[in-house]
Amino acid sequence: MIKIGIVGGTGYTGVELLRLLAQHPEVEVDVITSRSEAGIAVCDLYPNLRGHYDRLVFSAPDAGRLAACDAVFFATPHGVAHALAGELLEQGTRLIDLSADFRLSDAEEWSHWYGQPHGAPQLLEDAVYGLPEVNREAIRQARLVAVPGCYPTAVQLGLLPLLESRLIDLDRVIADCKSGVTGAGRGAKVPSLLAEASESMKAYGASGHRHLPEIRQGLVRAAGAPVALTFVPHLTPMIRGIHATLYGRLTDEPGDLQALFEKRFAGEPAVDVMPAGSHPETRSVKGANLCRLAVHRPGGGDTVVVLSVIDNLVKGASGQAIQNLNLMFGFDEMAGMQAPALLP
Repeated sequence: MIKIGIVGGTGYTGVELLRLLAQHPEVEVDVITSRSEAGIAVCDLYPNLRGHYDRLVFSAPDAGRLAACDAVFFATPHGVAHALAGELLEQGTRLIDLSADFRLSDAEEWSHWYGQPHGAPQLLEDAVYGLPEVNREAIRQARLVAVPGCYPTAVQLGLLPLLESRLIDLDRVIADCKSGVTGAGRGAKVPSLLAEASESMKAYGASGHRHLPEIRQGLVRAAGAPVALTFVPHLTPMIRGIHATLYGRLTDEPGDLQALFEKRFAGEPAVDVMPAGSHPETRSVKGANLCRLAVHRPGGGDTVVVLSVIDNLVKGASGQAIQNLNLMFGFDEMAGMQAPALLP
C-alpha cells in the first residue's frame, strides 16, 4: 500500500482522481490540498464520495506533509507545480503532474503559450511525457511524469500508426476535435453556463490553441520529422468526452489499414481498435480509461480518416495519471480502472 497526496483536489480532475483511487487496491489517499476549501471535508464538497473518504479533509498545501507521501498528483492550474516540484523531488517523492507545466520540452515555447516564464526549467530534463502507449518503459523509471492533455491524447493515439509507418503527407495533417464543457474546468465562466453552451456548438482557438505545441511535439517524435498540423477544437453541449476526427493524405498504397492499427495497439489495455466500418461514440468511453479508435478510407481514395474518442476526465486526465502511477510502482497497469464505461 502506498500513500498518495493530491494538490488541488477541488476541480473536476481532482474529484475524478478520488473516484478512481477509491477502487484502487494498492493506494491510500493521505492528504488532499486546497487553499480555498481548507478545513472542509471532502465528502461535504463531493457527496458522491461518502463512504469512501469520510475522514479526508482539504488542507492548505504543506510541503513536509506532501513529501511524506510516496507519490503526489498535481491537479492544478498551470504554473503551480513549478513551485513545489523541485522540493518534493529532492525528498524522494515521485510526482505526476496533470497540468501543462512539464509537457513541453522547450521552456521558451512554454512561456510563449502560457504567458509567463517557466518556473522550473531545470526539471524539464527529468520530466517524462506520460503517454504509456509511447513511453511505457521510461514512465516505469520516472520521478516526474507530465500527464498529456486531453486533446493531445486523442489526437496522438489516432495518428501514431500512420506517422510511425510514414504513410501520410506530413505537410498536411488535420485534427478536427470536439470537447465537452468539463474540458474548460470547474471555475465559473460565462461560455460554460448551460444557457450559453446548450443547443449550440462552436469552434475556438482556431488560430492557435495551447494544446497545439504539445500535439505537434508528440507527432514530430512519432514521425521522426517535422509535421504541419492544423488543429481546430470545438465546444459541444455535453459534459464529458472528446471526439477527434483526424485526416491525412496517403502518400502510397497503405495496405490493410485496419490490420496496421490492430497490430500497433495489440496488447494496449487502454486502446480499443474497433472493427472495420465502426463509428465510435463518446458515450462508449464515459467514465473509462479507454481510447476507442476506428480507421476509414473513404471511397478507397488517398484520404485516411481516423475517429478517436476518449473521456476527457479519464483517459484525457485522471485515469491516464493513475495508469502512469501504476507503471511507476509496478502495479497492474489498469488497477482501479477495470469497470466498464457508463451507459447511457
